[in-house]
Amino acid sequence: MSVKQRIESVDLLRGFTIAAMILVNTPGTWGHVYAPLLHADWHGLTPTDLVFPFFLFIVGISIYFAYKNKTNTVSTYRKIGIRSLKLIGLGLFLGLFLPYMPFFNDLETLRFPGVLQRIGIVFLFTSILYLNFNWKALLGIAAAIIVGYWLFLGFVPLPDGALPTFDRAANNWANFIDLNLLGEHMYKADYDPEGLFSSLPSIATCLIGVLIGKVLDGVKPIKALLGVSVLLLASGYVLDIWFPINKAIWSSSFVLVTAGWGTLILALIYYLTDVKKLKFGTIFKYVGMNAITIYFLSSFISKTFYLTKVGSSNVHSTVYNNVFIQSFLSDELSSLLYALCVVAFYLGLGYVLFRKKIFIKV
Repeated sequence: MSVKQRIESVDLLRGFTIAAMILVNTPGTWGHVYAPLLHADWHGLTPTDLVFPFFLFIVGISIYFAYKNKTNTVSTYRKIGIRSLKLIGLGLFLGLFLPYMPFFNDLETLRFPGVLQRIGIVFLFTSILYLNFNWKALLGIAAAIIVGYWLFLGFVPLPDGALPTFDRAANNWANFIDLNLLGEHMYKADYDPEGLFSSLPSIATCLIGVLIGKVLDGVKPIKALLGVSVLLLASGYVLDIWFPINKAIWSSSFVLVTAGWGTLILALIYYLTDVKKLKFGTIFKYVGMNAITIYFLSSFISKTFYLTKVGSSNVHSTVYNNVFIQSFLSDELSSLLYALCVVAFYLGLGYVLFRKKIFIKV
């Protein structure tokens, strides 16, 4: 199997992940959503919690293929830095944007962290590490982050001498750091799921993706992928006993378990598309080829729909209430149908961009 075909498998998984991100981010109403399409309240894991780590995992695989023949030149680092700044800038723009004058949110309460910001930061550090270390060193760095993060959050006393916890409280190191450094510039008053300190283990997620890229680039990688997935899942669920699986603080067990599921699903896609020669999910591959562009547009348009007034309501609510709410449908199903229609629109957009050979690299 050629490298091109293997990258196509990654594109398919990336596109499916973007579609899942749009699905969980754009329900008809947040008041009626099926439980699997919501994040865990704190500790725990739902299918929705897999989506963002899957994307960072895929970023790592893409870094492997994109930079495996690159040299440590100023030009390479410049391109990495510019791409990172673009991602961070797009994320901040989504936080600032308003469709009416004065066009921007109050800077005093602007949320600094975000999904695109984290992708930019993780891409920057992972790319630099990959260019400067071999796979054994990268494995050691990822392991050190996973173990070190657990030990720090679990055992290092807070400045007042109190022992830390993993709870949703100020005595959780991840929350403590965000509260003291970000203040009101957070998603919630007490924590941010894309906070500063929790960005460190998200780099480990991406590094695991880099290492999986190396496995995928080998000869007959399916057995290796399956073996690695079992190892990651087993170690993650065992670590969950002491360091609970938690997306909000990106716990070490969360890193291992989500990377394990990502590796397993990638192995399944690879097996079906390469070994069995099945043709499926091509539409997701098209989305994967313009992943960041489509994700950004979905977030931008969704926010515009919520903020654009129609009488006493807004565009989002007007469309949802008049088209999707029907007496013969449950509230949850109506909300899901809205989200599915949004996903279908962006799948179509991905196809159109592919047919016109438009590939926007951020």
